[in-house]
Amino acid sequence: MGSSPLIGILDDEEHFRRALSRLLQAHEYRSMAFATGPEFLAEASRQQFDCLLLDLAMPGMTGFDVLEVLGADPGAPPAIVITGVEDPSVFKRAMELKAFECHGKPIRGEVLVEAIGRALRRNGAGLRAGRT
Repeated sequence: MGSSPLIGILDDEEHFRRALSRLLQAHEYRSMAFATGPEFLAEASRQQFDCLLLDLAMPGMTGFDVLEVLGADPGAPPAIVITGVEDPSVFKRAMELKAFECHGKPIRGEVLVEAIGRALRRNGAGLRAGRT
């Protein structure tokens, strides 16, 4: 069995990053959390993430900006958008930028874990880690 999938968390709210990290750990995922887009992208150039949990409304480089950068990389991890802005036009724009799924905050843990499972199956990471 391989190592568990690595999930990136990109959100400017520290308490949300910590809560997501605890949830992922409880489901045997590894995670790395980032407060800014540039921090995540710098690490993503060195590390292969299997999935990204992404906030859109962040100061400086927004989640949309991150999606644009990732969209240019065919090897980019699937990005699950989690945002407090539940506006259909926001979700539509994120999907146009190749987000895997979009969810509003707050999100129930089981809903997010199921979304991660779908993203990992699409990416092949769940199978590499011995998950189904």
